[in-house]
Amino acid sequence: MEMERVIDLDQAAAVISERAGGWLAAGLTVGQVTWLDANSPWPREFETDRALVPDPVSIGVLIDGPAGAGLSVVLFRGGWADVDYFDGIDDCGQIPAFDITSAAAFGTQLDQWVPRAFGNLGKSES
Repeated sequence: MEMERVIDLDQAAAVISERAGGWLAAGLTVGQVTWLDANSPWPREFETDRALVPDPVSIGVLIDGPAGAGLSVVLFRGGWADVDYFDGIDDCGQIPAFDITSAAAFGTQLDQWVPRAFGNLGKSES
């Protein structure tokens, strides 16, 4: 059974790219977007070259911050994401991410998930 195509993953990857500059400027490290092909044989390999993935089923990105903080996001074309975070101190877990209906909606979610993991970026604390 094929997963419904709710989200254009190329557009979602562009959303990540659009935000990466701001994240980098705030001191975060942004990994390459990884792609998973729906028809790749097991064990499935993640690719960083989009051209090697004719039928993408998901994209992923790892974002690292100070003090060991991190955010892992895997977006599935069916409209949900696996989102895990660790704030580097004592707060960690999964963030529910269902009913994502577009790349723009994914961007809105990213704008909430990043501060959840890394706090208010660009604002100094005294």
